[in-house]
Amino acid sequence: MPDQSLPEVRTPEAARTAPPSPEPSSPEGFTRRRLLGTAGATGLVLGAAGAAGGYAAAPAQATPLSSIGAGKAMFHVKHQPGITQGLQARGHLIAFDLAAGAGRKEAAALLRRWSETARRLMAGEAAPHDDTDIARDAGPSSLTVTFGFGHSFFARTGLEKQRPVALDPLPDFSSDQLDTSRSNGDLWVQIGADDALVAFHALRAIQKDAGSAAKVRWQMNGFNRTPGATAHPMTARNLMGQVDGTRNPKPAESDFERRIFVPESGTKDPAWMANGSYAVVRRIRMLLDDWEKLSTDAQEQVIGRRKADGAPLTGGDETTEMDLEKTDANGDLVVPLNAHARITRPDQNGGAAMLRRPFSFHDGIDPDGTPDAGLLFVCWQADPLRGFVTVQRKLDRGDALSAFVRHESSGLYAVPGGAAEGGYVGQALLEG
Repeated sequence: MPDQSLPEVRTPEAARTAPPSPEPSSPEGFTRRRLLGTAGATGLVLGAAGAAGGYAAAPAQATPLSSIGAGKAMFHVKHQPGITQGLQARGHLIAFDLAAGAGRKEAAALLRRWSETARRLMAGEAAPHDDTDIARDAGPSSLTVTFGFGHSFFARTGLEKQRPVALDPLPDFSSDQLDTSRSNGDLWVQIGADDALVAFHALRAIQKDAGSAAKVRWQMNGFNRTPGATAHPMTARNLMGQVDGTRNPKPAESDFERRIFVPESGTKDPAWMANGSYAVVRRIRMLLDDWEKLSTDAQEQVIGRRKADGAPLTGGDETTEMDLEKTDANGDLVVPLNAHARITRPDQNGGAAMLRRPFSFHDGIDPDGTPDAGLLFVCWQADPLRGFVTVQRKLDRGDALSAFVRHESSGLYAVPGGAAEGGYVGQALLEG
């Protein structure tokens, strides 16, 4: 688990976080927002005492949506949503395999359906058809839906010549105990939201849209701390209780785009991947019973940072540069050579960097009382060989944290740039 992550609370943006301003009421006493998209979904609005198809009207004196419910991410953007946004409170990861006999034509129709569903749900509207009403009372809640293609997708659709070299299978690592039934897949979808019902609503819609074209290969559920749960914005903690992600790349950094996204030209990647990124997805089980037997001091030696505030053991606060050469009174390095935070530093890995955007998971308790819990690790980079693979190989050679984690599933996906207005994700690949 490289020491990089997004802050738990996203950077405020007035258009996304401020409560919506009042809108003029209709003659019936309803506002467009209170109707939550009813008219747009059905073209029908009944009287004030009546009901409407699709999303029903809220009472006339309903409390306005909170800033969490009103948050909205855009679908038609340069880079797909769900990459640079902050951590979201609830997430679902799901992979599909195309059905037998389904090919390029069926895949294009599926991505067209999925894109339209994602666009509508992210706007706080009902699904285009057969909406389940799960999110009827909620706003968009910063919903994001992200689509990617696995290595096997290209052979199944006759598009092998368009498969990026960067999608070559990941190498084996010593900490891998991979379940192949929960790894890889032709198509991958990431769903995130700040409300659990909104996220599940999107998951159900995406699954239903797959129809006979694709079947679920695997699906995983995750969570993070809800934005606003802390007194002030701060880096998230993982299930080990550690501040996790101090050194994540920031969009404001001058080289952020180059390290995270595929450029529009001058690259070995196919043209359809312009403005896209590569996602590595790993289900990393944390051996919490073993970890929690360690003293706080011992845990800090494993990580290389203070547990209380995420500051390096060499002093300062969370953002203070770590002094890798500092020694104690006995001449020993203050930050051990095998400390996780030392090993994962970009300057210790030839500048390799990943944008981590994970979810924690807890899938119950084993018969022996062991929690099945850990991290749904999702990282983004322009080149997985220079990003994830470089860092994971270094971790494989002696990371102190390796004794307390186990990689149980894995996937690598090509995630194209955002869909153009009126278009769908992957259109340049499937219609090129």
